[in-house]
Amino acid sequence: MLDVRRLRLLHALSVHGTVTAAAEALHVTSPAVSQQLAALEREAGVALVERDGRRLALTRAGHVLAAHTQLVLDQLAAAEADLASLRTSVSGVVRVGAFVSVAALLPRVIQVLRSAHGSDVELFVHEMEPEASLPALRRGDIDIAVIHSYNIMPRSLPTSTESHELFVEPVNVALPLSDPLVQQDSVDLAVLADRPWIMPRTDASCHELTQRACGAAGFVPRAQAYCDDFGVMCGLVEAGLGVALVPSVARRPGVALRPLTQEVFRTVSAVVRNRADGQPAVRAVLEQLRQV
Repeated sequence: MLDVRRLRLLHALSVHGTVTAAAEALHVTSPAVSQQLAALEREAGVALVERDGRRLALTRAGHVLAAHTQLVLDQLAAAEADLASLRTSVSGVVRVGAFVSVAALLPRVIQVLRSAHGSDVELFVHEMEPEASLPALRRGDIDIAVIHSYNIMPRSLPTSTESHELFVEPVNVALPLSDPLVQQDSVDLAVLADRPWIMPRTDASCHELTQRACGAAGFVPRAQAYCDDFGVMCGLVEAGLGVALVPSVARRPGVALRPLTQEVFRTVSAVVRNRADGQPAVRAVLEQLRQV
């Protein structure tokens, strides 16, 4: 019989990559992880880990067992969620990972939760892009990942997760109020081929979005500035430094947002592990996210 606690250690090693990181994630010591993995190998009757330089790596059998372990842990989490859903009280700690333009809305969620449940529901907020929040959800570091995806850039989700759509918003071109294009109902990106552009940083999905949208219009955008925050991007547009593609949530008084003739939009969703939305505290947070 395979020990579930030892299987959890094997799974942590597969997710975190090193014994040290797995030990930190599970709040145990590195020697304890190594000892329990050795015991699991004896139970399995096959080598599960092997030396790869100075680190331990999973063997083929280790990867196979880790994949089965994911199913076991998912089923246990579903059982816990089903039991939690039978409770009448709403309480617990909910950890949310959200990208910056939505994280700014979370104070309102916290206010409503405190008004409805007092201190029984405790919300921890981690600002992170989907590229970080989805792996964090898979590792169990957070309970809800608030992510975005674009219609021209679909985003794949980890296995054993569920997505709850919060809202859909168009992507617009941000222009200075004095720009003649402001008088148009919509803007063809091709007419902006010679303009300087305010771009998201190169490792962000929003950067790839701008590259793809402009590429489809027949040109490569010429970056005049790079920044992470849509509010800062709009401020630079207002100052006349360039144009930018931003979602509707980035609207500010000194900038005109105009729709594109080529339809581009993003969907904002809350992603949880399977059946986690049955837990009263998680469900309460999801409901408030939808309302806000």
